[in-house]
Amino acid sequence: MAKFHFFRQRVGQRVSRSASGDVGITVFLIVCGIIMVIPLYFAVLQSLKPFDELFVFPPRFYVINPTIGNYTDLFRLMAESWVPFSRYIFNTVFITTVGTVGHIFLSSLAAYPLAKYKFPGSVGFSKLIVFSLMFNGTVTAIPGYLVMAKLGWIDTYLSVIVPAFGSTLGLYLMQSFMNDLPDPLFDAARIDGAKEGTIFWKIVMPNVKAAWLTLMILSVQSLWNTNNGTYIYSEQLKTMPYAIGQVTAAGVARQGAASAAAVIMMIVPIAIFVISQSNVVETMAKSGIKE
Repeated sequence: MAKFHFFRQRVGQRVSRSASGDVGITVFLIVCGIIMVIPLYFAVLQSLKPFDELFVFPPRFYVINPTIGNYTDLFRLMAESWVPFSRYIFNTVFITTVGTVGHIFLSSLAAYPLAKYKFPGSVGFSKLIVFSLMFNGTVTAIPGYLVMAKLGWIDTYLSVIVPAFGSTLGLYLMQSFMNDLPDPLFDAARIDGAKEGTIFWKIVMPNVKAAWLTLMILSVQSLWNTNNGTYIYSEQLKTMPYAIGQVTAAGVARQGAASAAAVIMMIVPIAIFVISQSNVVETMAKSGIKE
């Protein structure tokens, strides 16, 4: 009891750090931030270097004669493709948007009963979800292709979008967050006459905002960077990673265009992360509802 009373006293006290501790933490965070920014800075730097500076050794972290010629070369090469570049952009945006929204929606719907209801097989389903995370996508490539071929989805958007819907990572993440929501919160809502749909949209989803924002970031990064070469063969349905990969596959002569392409492909995932990360941090800090 004495130890417990001492622990309660310590918890109630306001924790303060010395000025040197604050300076140390600030310096540590600045160093970590610099280390994380260096690869992005170097990628942008490479895209602005003329050809004669690209292969200088050791690599320089500055540009003597910056140029946007690498970007103009990339767009010129893409314009020469017999499929308009706008078509590649549309395919990528469409697959990424529909796949991400569907993944979040279906994962949330499936995670809610698994987290808050006990039914025959619920424990087994939860264990199966964790077990499925052990398998890499390469392991399931052949069975996945056979299923898509049987359904007639080869060379269609469905072959990429539907598997994204069923990713168990999102289901596991959403279920883990929903498990932490207190049951009395749901009981109180039902006593007030709230239906299950109202509970799901107005109570569950706002309180697991950190989960679905994190899931959105992961899903966008995955779908945005896939070339879908396993299931899609029609040039009209190809995505930007495939198109840019074909343009920049000519070796050393197109290294400048390849550097510009790498920067372009980074823009959307980074923008999504920058927009969402503050909400993720804020929501995780405030989402702890205690009984």
